[in-house]
Amino acid sequence: MEEELHRDFPTARIARMDRDTVSGKRHFETILQGFREGDFDILVGTQMIAKGHDIANVTLVGVVSADIGLGLPDFRAAERTFQLLTQAAGRAGRGDLPGIVLIQTLNPEHYAIRYASEQNYDGFYAKEIQFRKLMRYPPFSALANVLVRSQKQEQALEMSTELGRLLDPAPEGLKVLGPAEAPVPKLKSEFRYQLLLKAVNRKRLNETLRELQQFAQKQKWGPTGLLIDVDPLTLL
Repeated sequence: MEEELHRDFPTARIARMDRDTVSGKRHFETILQGFREGDFDILVGTQMIAKGHDIANVTLVGVVSADIGLGLPDFRAAERTFQLLTQAAGRAGRGDLPGIVLIQTLNPEHYAIRYASEQNYDGFYAKEIQFRKLMRYPPFSALANVLVRSQKQEQALEMSTELGRLLDPAPEGLKVLGPAEAPVPKLKSEFRYQLLLKAVNRKRLNETLRELQQFAQKQKWGPTGLLIDVDPLTLL
């Protein structure tokens, strides 16, 4: 992207801000201060430049591949996309001059993109809560992500299959998704498989999770073999 900007705006002073280029908080603040004072014409970066910065001379904000987060296997994907886009849009036009926001997307009709471009919080909430209710996601259910890990893929698969058999048929008041390969199937030296549990109430969920823990202890799984995340902030 920087090469294209230099080609189209050969005299522009461009700064880049992301985790690869910013070495610490001081460096981060130095770049932002330079942008505020007009030392740079264009600031290119990741999500870290979208939140909370009040810079009066910003009149144009562009978001590239705005819908990339919608493809993540996480029920909060639309919420996070809407939040990020509204935050990014809020960086433009904070001074005396009006602002323009350009959003690049392959899904312009998706409600997260559409309502973010309109700054329509009520519209997004109504659509999102309808989706959550239909799919029985929080706040309409209690949720837990059950992750099985092992340094041997065959063993991790076998462990997750055992949990799947234990939950088949699913206990009353519980819906089980999986087992399946985790969205990040291998992290460092461990292979990962997961099950997602949706329960009509927290008591039913807690009872089932205790049964899974007891099963893992009985099978003498290692201390990191079973990881349970209740009310997960992410499913990745």
